Amino acid sequence: PVSLEGKQRELYEATRLLMHKKVREEIAKQGFAKSHIVFLDALLKLRQVCCDPRLLKSRGVAFKDAPSAKLEALIEHLSVLLSEGRRILLFSQFTSMLALIELELKNRAIPYLILTGESKNRSQLVEEFQEQKCPLFLISLKAGGTGLTLTAADTVIHYDPWWNPAIENQASDRAHRIGQTKSVFIYKFIAKGTIEERILNLQERKQALFDSIVEDRESALKFAEKDVEALFKPIDA
Repeated sequence: PVSLEGKQRELYEATRLLMHKKVREEIAKQGFAKSHIVFLDALLKLRQVCCDPRLLKSRGVAFKDAPSAKLEALIEHLSVLLSEGRRILLFSQFTSMLALIELELKNRAIPYLILTGESKNRSQLVEEFQEQKCPLFLISLKAGGTGLTLTAADTVIHYDPWWNPAIENQASDRAHRIGQTKSVFIYKFIAKGTIEERILNLQERKQALFDSIVEDRESALKFAEKDVEALFKPIDA
């Protein structure tokens, strides 16, 4: 768990209030099924604030230099793990977040590999990691969630939670392929009291229903108003 503080916390609360109002108005006007896009956009913006305020393109000037509690925690954690000789797969669904992580790694002269949908040398990157030429592999969830064997890893980090735990688990399984001889540790960074934690709670109770919200508008009619309200609660609620 990571706590949002200062400007990042203020930005989250401001975004939450704005998005909650927008979603309620849209549902009142269109009904939930027809508010699907507005609802998902609201969740996306809140999740971006949790990852790093710089991901939210419409942020105010006051939040331009807002720090990211998650990014700070990640770099601190990586420093310890790498000093222990760990070999790490780091997943995020946001390629723009991986780019921000890259900047931090470069500033600290920490070596890394990166695989996204734009990468042309997928096989070469996998080979370099498997041959232990580099201890840290940044991977976008969509580009590396399936089809890779990365048994050189003994650590998996999920920077942000995915809607569907099955997809997240598929990504973790890149390190659990045939030939793995080590124990694999999995870490998940979750912003406390935010949409990230509330999504996880909702997944535990209503995973099938939550999947329908993301994938199927008609099934969204079964989504209760109290479930919507639960997602948009303040951090301290």
